[in-house]
Amino acid sequence: MKAKIHPAYNEVNVHCACGNHFKTRSTHKGDINVEICSNCHPFFTGKQKLIDTAGRVERFTKKYEKNPKPAPKEAKTKAS
Repeated sequence: MKAKIHPAYNEVNVHCACGNHFKTRSTHKGDINVEICSNCHPFFTGKQKLIDTAGRVERFTKKYEKNPKPAPKEAKTKAS
């Protein structure tokens, strides 16, 4: 590697909106502020937050309740 062409790779503090903070290494200068981290992200915590805006889920269920599934056709039997 060539000398003096790479950025400085320093230790920085990462602060999350949930209050979690940890140290990592980065070329970024100063502290890093994030809105979501692995401590509060639903994928990593197993908690899913379902936000229903404007009743989309209810409209979807009502739409498909109106049209019930058709009954399967019975096989025609031959009269002997």
